[in-house]
Amino acid sequence: MRSNHFTFSTSVVAWPLFFVLAMWIVFWFELKFSVDVKDFGIYPRDVKGLLGILFSPFIHGDLLHLYNNSIPLVLLLAALRYFYRKVSFNVLVFGILISGFLTWLIGRESYHIGASGLIYVLVSFIFFKGIQTKYYRLVALSLTLIMVYGGLIWYVFPDVEEGISWEGHLSGLITGFGMSLFFKTPEYKKPIRYEWELPDFDPQSDPFMKHFDAEGNFVNTPKPEDEIPNYFTTSIQVIYDFIGINKKDSN
Repeated sequence: MRSNHFTFSTSVVAWPLFFVLAMWIVFWFELKFSVDVKDFGIYPRDVKGLLGILFSPFIHGDLLHLYNNSIPLVLLLAALRYFYRKVSFNVLVFGILISGFLTWLIGRESYHIGASGLIYVLVSFIFFKGIQTKYYRLVALSLTLIMVYGGLIWYVFPDVEEGISWEGHLSGLITGFGMSLFFKTPEYKKPIRYEWELPDFDPQSDPFMKHFDAEGNFVNTPKPEDEIPNYFTTSIQVIYDFIGINKKDSN
């Protein structure tokens, strides 16, 4: 029995490429037409700043900022779509909205831009959800994620690095964890390949297990008496059959 929880489709590649392409188009538009779009970022506790919740993930301060967010987004969005297909759209949409709103609530009075908040949403959701499922593939994905992006945890604290939105990072971390608890995923189970993996498997009725005693030592099981061939009786019967004499008539 094969696991059909994870299936590859064009959306696994299309989603991250489309999202990252939109970020690069916005950056190109800003350079090409000398337009400052940073005012469309999140400005905390200001009504106009609420528009930044939708637009800020696509706005970046410079080329390095854009580049540093592009590669993680490609990998994380592909992983989200492949491993958590049924909830991937909700995680993406609500991750942007909720983390953006939290940033609007707790952020400093400055424009908060960039997709790093979404990156924290994805890292947080994929990590915590994988641990919660206890499914070996998703747990392995969570551990891999920690090895690669574990250092991101330091950037949710104030004054670690000047010029970054630690409030956006913290909001993304909280949002991802909350969604990992809220959104339900299928009950993942390892594919059953052997009879002894079945829940109703009875070791005492299994022919192979009968070769082991209570202490786990291998023993030869005796054959039932009715299965032990009586070679002498069989030989006599063959002779009777050959000369055409019925054994019962001979008596």
